Amino acid sequence: QVQLVESGGGLVQAGGSLRLSCAAPGRTFSTYAKGWFRQAPGKEREFVAAISWGGGATYYANSVQGRFTISRDNAKNTAYLQMNSLKPEDTAVYFCVVDQKVGVVQTTPAYWGQGTPVTVSS
Repeated sequence: QVQLVESGGGLVQAGGSLRLSCAAPGRTFSTYAKGWFRQAPGKEREFVAAISWGGGATYYANSVQGRFTISRDNAKNTAYLQMNSLKPEDTAVYFCVVDQKVGVVQTTPAYWGQGTPVTVSS
């Protein structure tokens, strides 16, 4: 059973920052692409960001481009999502995802975490 564990979510005021982390205890994903999706209340899940296995390529949804930064530390088997200039519309449950291919991790990733909630107050 693959387990992805997100952390770092919480309540923040608009304009603030949060950093999400995604760990994978018991399994190494150093050669897999990683990413983040989110689901706001009453809405469908949407792609947020992705990073290639080596970290050399990153991809972002238009809505977060310039505000969010995805990164990874393969030595720690962990991915991160630095979220700056947060807006109330960023409020959602954020899910860590993993897949062998960076193209697929942006659409239908094979592995999902349980999610961590982020609430941005106005």
